[in-house]
Amino acid sequence: MTIGAVAALAGKRPSAIRYYEQIGLLPPAARASGRRVYGPDTVRTLAIIETGQRAGLTLHEIRDLLSATPDDQAAIERLHELAVRKLPQVKELLERTEIVRDWLEAATRCECPSLADCPLFDDPARLPQVLSPLMARQ
Repeated sequence: MTIGAVAALAGKRPSAIRYYEQIGLLPPAARASGRRVYGPDTVRTLAIIETGQRAGLTLHEIRDLLSATPDDQAAIERLHELAVRKLPQVKELLERTEIVRDWLEAATRCECPSLADCPLFDDPARLPQVLSPLMARQ
């Protein structure tokens, strides 16, 4: 299949496929007349990448999972270990989100005449610390 055909089947842009190839998520494509040619397994690999990203895995973590050979039983163990490591992070994020949601819901009901009089700002510790963009990606 051409890169365009794979992109259409996977719902990805050709540039994303080239990038995944460049960083080692996809093996280098075979070439025919100078053009990339992919096998049907590439669409499955792209689905794994998409699912991993939606689950909050980094591209590095996904690459580690994809490095397994088809008969590599240790790959399932690596997936399990990754899930065990990531799950507390997700739980913490959910707790943080619930605190922020509660505060925002209280803010929608606020009828204070000014921010100076609003009790929502009396205790900054009521809300979690701001996450830096780098921490949010871990």
